[in-house]
Amino acid sequence: NAGTEADVYISVYGERGDTGSRQLLRSQNHKKFLKGQTDIFAVEAVHLGHLYKIVIGHNGLGSGNGWFLDKVAIKDPITDLDYVFLCHRWLDEGQDDGSIARELAVTDTSMFPGRQELELKREETWAAEKWKFQEGNALQFYNRLTRGFICLSPDSRVDALGDKNNKYGKVFFIWMY
Repeated sequence: NAGTEADVYISVYGERGDTGSRQLLRSQNHKKFLKGQTDIFAVEAVHLGHLYKIVIGHNGLGSGNGWFLDKVAIKDPITDLDYVFLCHRWLDEGQDDGSIARELAVTDTSMFPGRQELELKREETWAAEKWKFQEGNALQFYNRLTRGFICLSPDSRVDALGDKNNKYGKVFFIWMY
């Protein structure tokens, strides 16, 4: 369910102005915005100079309107430059931060290829896992080989015996093989 049936809009911003909000209507694919699919659109506009950001979103209408957007690439036919805008986030009222529109800055082409994508993946992973390290939570790792526990306490203590009923409240088990 990472695709969307909602109407998707984009605004492109450059040093000479912006396109205004444009609906992305005709993809080169028969069905647009499907999970794992790359869609290609032609957007007519005056030359905007060097691009620096886009705003992309949808109207939230239709069944299954939530959408996971990986990235947007824009090819300037006049300068033959490619601009990449990384997202790696949901545009969904029920996912992530609930936003159905994102403002994305152009990827810095001076960085090593893939480095910004890697950094976004790291941030995304931390956002999904940081709840485990909230105050009051203790982690217990279970080793099936030794049938023993290792408990990591909020005060940074490590207990190699790991009590299943510890005094720190929530306990999360991570199975190690």
